Amino acid sequence: MANIPLAERMRPNTLDELVGQEHLISKGSILRTAIEHGNIPSIIFWGPPGVGKTTIANIIAHELKVPFYQLSAISSGVKDVREVIEAARQQSKVILFIDEIHRFNKGQQDALLGAVEKGIITLIGATTENPSFEVISALLSRCQVYVLKPLNKNDLVKLLHKAIEKDEVLKQYKIELKETAALINISGGDARKLLNLLELVVTATEKKTVTVTDDYVMQVAQKKIALYDKQGEQHYDIISAFIKSMRGSDPNAAVYWLARMIEGGEDVKFIARRMLILASEDIGNANPNALLLANATFDAVNKIGYPESQLILSQCAIYLASSAKSNSATVAIGAAMSAVSQHGDLPVPLHIRNAPTRLMKDLDYGKGYQYSHSFDGNFSLQEYLPEKLTGTAFYTPGKNAREEELRKFLKGLWKEKYNY
Repeated sequence: MANIPLAERMRPNTLDELVGQEHLISKGSILRTAIEHGNIPSIIFWGPPGVGKTTIANIIAHELKVPFYQLSAISSGVKDVREVIEAARQQSKVILFIDEIHRFNKGQQDALLGAVEKGIITLIGATTENPSFEVISALLSRCQVYVLKPLNKNDLVKLLHKAIEKDEVLKQYKIELKETAALINISGGDARKLLNLLELVVTATEKKTVTVTDDYVMQVAQKKIALYDKQGEQHYDIISAFIKSMRGSDPNAAVYWLARMIEGGEDVKFIARRMLILASEDIGNANPNALLLANATFDAVNKIGYPESQLILSQCAIYLASSAKSNSATVAIGAAMSAVSQHGDLPVPLHIRNAPTRLMKDLDYGKGYQYSHSFDGNFSLQEYLPEKLTGTAFYTPGKNAREEELRKFLKGLWKEKYNY
């Protein structure tokens, strides 16, 4: 038992034992009902690492009592897939679970199509990437996509206490869980990483009495030196370091973490996609060209593989890290989404509604709309927001040269309506 990692020893065997994902596994939910009725479609589980994708797949196989095959897209190929399909022809209701299915190329995914379509296998795929981008449409259309949510703080603390109380190895120690912040922060919401870190902290001393504090956790964690492993925890730690280095305007750190990923054989599209997101999330209108370069980088690395792609990735990473920063667009859409959630479907003002029929025109749809290009400066001072939100400034320009120009321009147009 001691040779098996704590996260594996604590892996739930039933839905009731699972922590988190209530939207999928609570009484009456679609997935739980399907499992209870033994009627499981092919499924793609999409969510961050360590939130239960593999566990739910195992529970499904256990509940349905059917043959269960597991492949990793990182280490398996078309030959492995075909071998499972051949074995499945001799059985019934076979489940094939493929971890990291987004790492299968088109040819490998094509090999699954016929067997899924004919019902020879029930496919369950797990991915941390948006399946719309990484799973071919023909296969995706034959699968039900379920989104798994990150575990919250309460979920993670519950897992810690559950492990201390129930795990036979940890029971050999007297553990006082005095502080949990460091465990939770270092694990990044990954239950597997959290539990394995707890075990590392507890077993780092020869003493049988262990007081878990944030300082002690940091002390133990910093001694654990791990190489980049695109199959393991470091995959997510290093992409996080890469993103934060660019966000923090440090091109030197950015190219170092980029080199670590390249050396580890990381997928070029994975790296380029993260830079594309950062170009909008952290740079935005402080430098609109950043999005153009990041998009061009994504297109380029799709055409050119390693080793040449490393030059393109390096150029883009240095540019993004050295660029002016602004998260104003991120904050603006977040505020607007909050307003939609809070106020619901507020009516569109009549004067900016579409009026495609005579009746709608008679009801004053579109009446009073002022065509901006018919006014001086191509601008007319009129209301575009629902009445309840009049005067709400979702967008506040950032404090950088480009957006200061936008601030002056918008303030000149809207005078005192918006507080620019």
